[in-house]
Amino acid sequence: MTTPTTTPKAASEATATTLYTTVTSPLGDILLTGDASGALTSLSVPGQKGGRTVRPEWRHAPDAFRAAEEQLAAYFAGELTRFRLELRPEGTEFRRRVWDALDDVPYGGTTSYGALAARIGASRMAVRAVGGAIGANPLLVVRPCHRVIGADGSLTGYAGGLARKEYLLALEAGDAPDAPDAPK
Repeated sequence: MTTPTTTPKAASEATATTLYTTVTSPLGDILLTGDASGALTSLSVPGQKGGRTVRPEWRHAPDAFRAAEEQLAAYFAGELTRFRLELRPEGTEFRRRVWDALDDVPYGGTTSYGALAARIGASRMAVRAVGGAIGANPLLVVRPCHRVIGADGSLTGYAGGLARKEYLLALEAGDAPDAPDAPK
């Protein structure tokens, strides 16, 4: 029996394909990107520090993101507390460890940068590196970096803007806030 094979060129073209769509949300129009397999690679909000923008070689493929769109709608309606999506963000092993640890911060809860560093076995000296990894999180909302706050309880930086961080925390607390004023 013969097993179909993929040529190296075809394999690299398949992995280089970036799919995208935009979905409307209380945070503004969210840009979702994914790879050829349908795994979510990023979620960006308008005006996000380090956020992605559509590139000419990307392929618009709204159908590839139906599950993400449905889960985001349920999350913003207060009906979903944990995303169940295939995620494939690009980053160093350290960053991926930090991003994976974000998934363990419970809905409606918060943690500090130091506590997150301890959770992944990083030293106290690595807290800044943890903060850098959180700031580079390519999957805002889905990977809940908005749940990470200062050790003193203060709201600290958020790539999507502090108004959005406040909104997401209030949403999860059940306060049903108005949508934040955010750059379009």
